Amino acid sequence: MLTGFAGYTQQTYHLVEKINLPGDGKWDYLKMDDDNNRLFVSHFDRVHVISLTTGKPLAEIGNLSGVHGIALVKEENKGYISNGTANSVTVFDYTTFKVLKTIPLSGKKPDCIMYDKFSGKVYAFCGNSQNAVVIDVKTDTESGTIQLGGSPEFAVSDEKGLIYNNLEDKNEVVVIDTKAGKVIRRYALKKGGAPTGIAIDKTNNRLFTVCSDTKNLLVLDAANGKIVAELPIGGRVDAVVYDKAKQLIVTSNGEGNATFIHQKDADHYEVVQTLQTHPGLRTLVYSKASHNIFISGAELQDKQIKPGTFGVYVYGPEK
Repeated sequence: MLTGFAGYTQQTYHLVEKINLPGDGKWDYLKMDDDNNRLFVSHFDRVHVISLTTGKPLAEIGNLSGVHGIALVKEENKGYISNGTANSVTVFDYTTFKVLKTIPLSGKKPDCIMYDKFSGKVYAFCGNSQNAVVIDVKTDTESGTIQLGGSPEFAVSDEKGLIYNNLEDKNEVVVIDTKAGKVIRRYALKKGGAPTGIAIDKTNNRLFTVCSDTKNLLVLDAANGKIVAELPIGGRVDAVVYDKAKQLIVTSNGEGNATFIHQKDADHYEVVQTLQTHPGLRTLVYSKASHNIFISGAELQDKQIKPGTFGVYVYGPEK
């Protein structure tokens, strides 16, 4: 067990299992479906659907092109996949996983994709055109674009009308008003460089943004962008998650580890564990139900993907 702040005891995390998956292509985002205990895993030309009840693959959505992210719109019984090399979004049936439609985008190289419940829209963040394409989930058509002024990475919604998006090349977090359909504020990350992942604590109105160049996590007041805390993390960070129930922030660092940070209150934090993973494991999600974290990746050999080694590594708290 680890002890940090007075009265606080945190369970250490360890490797629970690895779920092996076919294919040797590159990988990116994962998407958790806690309602059905399923995990969606992006993997170059396909998306794997894993049953976390059995720990085995459930389905595979194929014939994709440079997959990056997955968004789920359960109200419409649909899912959306960003195809980075085809400048398109694939729509699939949330129950059967059958492909329903491919939406061509005006934006170039869609990467992060998310569903915002407040606006009822899907947003595909496009790196090469530096904008976000808005998709109408009723008609599955592009309904507009939002200029960002930089290359977007991860994005997160407060579910009250605002979306926060990291601009990796500008060292900024931009605030998007979904009603107005435009950026309304920009937060300069003066203590950070190359922000990638971002997570949100909606209760305390705090943003957690991780920076690859400066190897740190910044805690921002979402209302004004003020940096209220700075924590050291591992190198080549990509993603970050916030587990509200455990008051725990986890970053996945591509150098081969994950950093665990305890939240004492809105403005006070402490690193409580550095978990050794494997080089290249950098994108993660977590389960609200089990509190396990899931990191996808493959073994590397001379910086190349070692064939037949791709899968999802599952880490959980020690009992």
